Amino acid sequence: MRRDRRKLKAYSHAATTSSIPYRVFPEASNASEAAALEIATLVRSRAAEGRTCVLGLATGSSVVNVYSAMVRMHREQGLSFANVAVFVLDEFLPMGPESLQSHVRFMNEHLFDHIDLPRDQIHIPDGTTPQDELSEYCLKFENEIAELGGIDMLILGIGRTGHIGFNEPGSGTDSRTRPITLDAMTRIDAASNFFGVENVPRRAITMGVGTILDARRIILLAFGEGKASIVARSVEGEIAPAVPATFLQQHDDVEFFLDSAAAANLTEIRSPWLVGEVFWDDVMVRRAVIALSQSVQKPVLMLTDADYNANGLQGLLAEYGTAYEINLSVFRHLQNTITGWPAGKPDTPETVFPKRIILFSPHPDDDVISMGGTLTRLAGQGHEIHVAYQTSGNLAVFDGDALRFAEFAADFCREFEVLNDDIQRLTEMMIRAIRDKASGSIDINEVQRLKGLIRRGEATAGARVCGVRDEHLHYLDLPFYETGTVRKKPIGERDTQITVDLLRQVQPHQIYAAGDLSDPHGTHRTCLDVIFAACEECRHDDWFASTAVWLYRGAWQEWAPHEIEMAVPLSPQEVDRKRDAIFKHESQKDRALFPGSDAREFWQRAEARNAQTAQIYDQLGLAQYQAIEGFVRWKGFDAG
Repeated sequence: MRRDRRKLKAYSHAATTSSIPYRVFPEASNASEAAALEIATLVRSRAAEGRTCVLGLATGSSVVNVYSAMVRMHREQGLSFANVAVFVLDEFLPMGPESLQSHVRFMNEHLFDHIDLPRDQIHIPDGTTPQDELSEYCLKFENEIAELGGIDMLILGIGRTGHIGFNEPGSGTDSRTRPITLDAMTRIDAASNFFGVENVPRRAITMGVGTILDARRIILLAFGEGKASIVARSVEGEIAPAVPATFLQQHDDVEFFLDSAAAANLTEIRSPWLVGEVFWDDVMVRRAVIALSQSVQKPVLMLTDADYNANGLQGLLAEYGTAYEINLSVFRHLQNTITGWPAGKPDTPETVFPKRIILFSPHPDDDVISMGGTLTRLAGQGHEIHVAYQTSGNLAVFDGDALRFAEFAADFCREFEVLNDDIQRLTEMMIRAIRDKASGSIDINEVQRLKGLIRRGEATAGARVCGVRDEHLHYLDLPFYETGTVRKKPIGERDTQITVDLLRQVQPHQIYAAGDLSDPHGTHRTCLDVIFAACEECRHDDWFASTAVWLYRGAWQEWAPHEIEMAVPLSPQEVDRKRDAIFKHESQKDRALFPGSDAREFWQRAEARNAQTAQIYDQLGLAQYQAIEGFVRWKGFDAG
């Protein structure tokens, strides 16, 4: 197996001990740029040789920025795709090419409509192929690949089942392009695009594992904490049909491009001291000591020299002298993270009190789900709390809930004798649109606005439970989100300006933002980028110099204990109050439209994660609490 692809840019990291080579990039955008650059280099090389460049391309969120970079290279650098032929990995079955969720539409919108790729050189599995013609069609697709000399470079994503393309668990290396039944987990992951798992097709057409392995060069992109487990299993686990991505270990020229979150479970990243020398900065020391404490099931202050030596930490012990000194340093850090005063105590010298605080909530419920206890604490301590709901969240309202509200509006006006012709026409139009709506189709504008009002009312009720004043609630409705579909617009100037205007209006001493980037449809990541762009715009304002930005999690995953820089403990009563605030989001209660991979309700997830963080602190030897909400301070622009 070749191990010669190690020329990397300064921001990347190369694997040295894994079964599959990989690079770790600070951000997904860096990985996407690197993949696009490699594609561009190959396209230009083949063009110089007078040869066709054959690409295999995937769909999905992982590749969107790759295609954006390719389009930019075409427009700004003259990169031509006239000599390129493309084979797209897969398509749902049945699926018309103009459907919102079709891979034909995805590829056209993100790439093909914006470059000079000849249409007759595009090959996408046809989701309208009749059942009795599928075998012949799939054989023809394979023959088309062979006639062009095979795929030069294939870009892949990876599913949580370990599927590549739509090759679900059980697929073998002899599989070729074929129809396949989708795994339940794959359908759940696709639910956000289809407005509910019940609308996701049960079948698809996909290139086979054997077809994929025939490609000369393979790049697999994986981003976010949600992919960390399957990436580690694919890279370091045994080859098995139960995880089709492990077959990539047999390929001579494959590489995973990962962001730091997706790489988190790889041995070299999770426990680098086990595979080589490391630089023992404060964060690395905390990681190692906490991991050791959890492994041997001892509180931090009870770890011994023997524990360090027996668990691969001889280097750390040699550098710091004794276990006692290391233990005490880590314990004191953990102890200092715990505070019941997240914005500072009123009697502390040089502390502004009360503070002006903005909590940015990507969706209308992230504030109470992720930091409802801390929000209640801040409000109760007398700070001026503002909550900014960045998006309307209208996509996540079931049609049945919207229908009930539309009918209520008509009945309310009729009951109080204020039902005029305009209101009757409006409510009847919305009711008719909801009842006649086809599965997976876009709501009309009026219904989108109605669903937004439902989420807005719930957000107001939840914030009131936490003690936030109504006049301090801000519904930003950022334009990037308001498309009516799961696919969003790129961040625009208006998104940033709306956020800048609010920041300059409030001039906060603290900003809380969602660092919970495993949100399956990417809204959290986009909303955080908007906040950072707005902070960049405000960074030279006088008030900004004293502003602290804290990142919270909780809706999709939690901060690791070595990362936490502020731990706010919650009493049993505060946990109950947080639950009450979450319950005000009735449209998300019992069953959310976009639940992601976790089947539990959001209040159950939040309570379990907060309780687990408290339990970890307890096991490390700290005080025992009912729950803890953890935060990490953003280090600013210079830290990247």
